[in-house]
Amino acid sequence: MRMELIYLFGSIISTFLTTLLLSLLLPFRLLLRRRNHSHSHFLSLYEGTVWHERRRPVHHSFTYSVRYALFDLDSASASLQNHLSADEARRVAGTTGPVFLLSIPESVGYEQNPLSLYYCYDLEDSAQNLNNCIAEVTNTPWGERVTFVFNPKSDLVAKPLHVSPFMDMFGNWNIKASVPGDNLSVAISVQHPTLGNYFTATLRAKKVSLSSVSDQSLYFWLMPHKVAVWIYWHAVKLWWKNVSFIQHPRYSNPAYREEATLRDQKLRCCCVSGFDDLQHIQAEPNGTNSRARSFTWRNAKWPWS
Repeated sequence: MRMELIYLFGSIISTFLTTLLLSLLLPFRLLLRRRNHSHSHFLSLYEGTVWHERRRPVHHSFTYSVRYALFDLDSASASLQNHLSADEARRVAGTTGPVFLLSIPESVGYEQNPLSLYYCYDLEDSAQNLNNCIAEVTNTPWGERVTFVFNPKSDLVAKPLHVSPFMDMFGNWNIKASVPGDNLSVAISVQHPTLGNYFTATLRAKKVSLSSVSDQSLYFWLMPHKVAVWIYWHAVKLWWKNVSFIQHPRYSNPAYREEATLRDQKLRCCCVSGFDDLQHIQAEPNGTNSRARSFTWRNAKWPWS
């Protein structure tokens, strides 16, 4: 634990120095870029609000403004590091049409994306239908990631990742996402066996005209840093409100990923009616949603591993 804390403070200082240096160089980079100015036809820009509300065991809520980019991954110019390509996303989602990625781009050497979404369309006759999405969830500060397919109209997913040290692994994510157009929205609520529907997070955003943005580097300047600050600041607030700190399950339950997969299989094939006293899912055969879901995890880096 001591090594992890030292690493955390060291990474914060390193990120601060890198951000400061690249921010000082940013005006010169902008001047060079404007000499070879070209419009980015492979992305759309969005601006909106993220809202979080925790209702139990204490009430805690906050909002902050956020900016996102929606990338057309089929464009050769939209190749992004640390994310799936269009072909990889189609293979994972089992779709045949275009793929778009909603994400916060890197800014002055730093990237922070608690949730990125892939919108995977199917080609049906002459129409494009959004049949599947891929969620890419990353936790802070560990940097672990889980990727899975969900139905954007509404889906229930067994929690597969330790996202917050103030939430245990007993719960399901109810997730839905609208088709991105002039507006987009994403909503996630947590259904817990003892706390009930105790947490909700939403993103609501509107498309921004590219002509109103002078440069994308300025548009997203310090946006990932702002998200990280909100994560750490509200973690401190929850600790101050005496919300129990929960250690990463890899220390107490190394098989938590396998258990999440089994719980999700029950959700997919059965009609869930609740939980029993041992926090096991109570379910009855359904057969209407029997397709298996696959979770793909990326491990934490040293020293979190």
